[in-house]
Amino acid sequence: DFVAILSTMIALRIGRKPYDEAHPYGHGRAESIAAIIVAFVIFATGAWILLRSVHTIIDRSFETPRVIAVAAAFLTILVKEALFRYSHRVGAKLESPALLAAAKDHRKDAITSISTLIGVTGAFFGITIMDPLAAGITSFFIFHIGYETFASAAHDLMDGRPSEQFFGAVIRLAEGVEGVEHVHEIKARRSGQYVIVDLKLDMDPEMTVKKSHAIATEAKRRIFERFPNVGDVMIHINPHEEEHEDLIRL
Repeated sequence: DFVAILSTMIALRIGRKPYDEAHPYGHGRAESIAAIIVAFVIFATGAWILLRSVHTIIDRSFETPRVIAVAAAFLTILVKEALFRYSHRVGAKLESPALLAAAKDHRKDAITSISTLIGVTGAFFGITIMDPLAAGITSFFIFHIGYETFASAAHDLMDGRPSEQFFGAVIRLAEGVEGVEHVHEIKARRSGQYVIVDLKLDMDPEMTVKKSHAIATEAKRRIFERFPNVGDVMIHINPHEEEHEDLIRL
């Protein structure tokens, strides 16, 4: 918990820094790096629980827990689930990878406590193997949470594209601006809480540079108004219905 919360706090602090000469796209990806760290914390927790449960079952070193263990597990479930819901709600609102990863870490703790509660209750009724067995099964749920956290952060770090719904909305906004004939191409990538968009717009080839610039600025303004999480929009203008070569090495 300490590692997960500390990495999240540091990432949020770094991610809020404005862009500078060394980081022209800002520092938002610090959040995705923090999410990777949280994912490894979750993986490590699952591995530790699985190893402990297997070791206990093999050695048959079962113990009958005290009543306080039940109370502690129940209280942890309530607290951690509440923290998960709050962190997830704020993280989803801000579209923050670090906060969403921290929320999944809280959910991991809640699931772990549920297995503890089941195991401890079984032990009270004489089924002492229930505790390590429940823990072992729970470890696989924890591995799944770790995988989801890692996959989401890796997707952002590898410049994975946002949803089709986002692309469709951006295209409609751009093509709704008078003077834009067609959206030739759209790309986008995430940087922490923000999305950076690249657009290629087809316009009248006889249009002046000044007018095409004004149209591109209007398209950018509409995108900013519709999506507060869009950090920047880079627009390239192509001549409409004319042959042109797209030079790209990627």
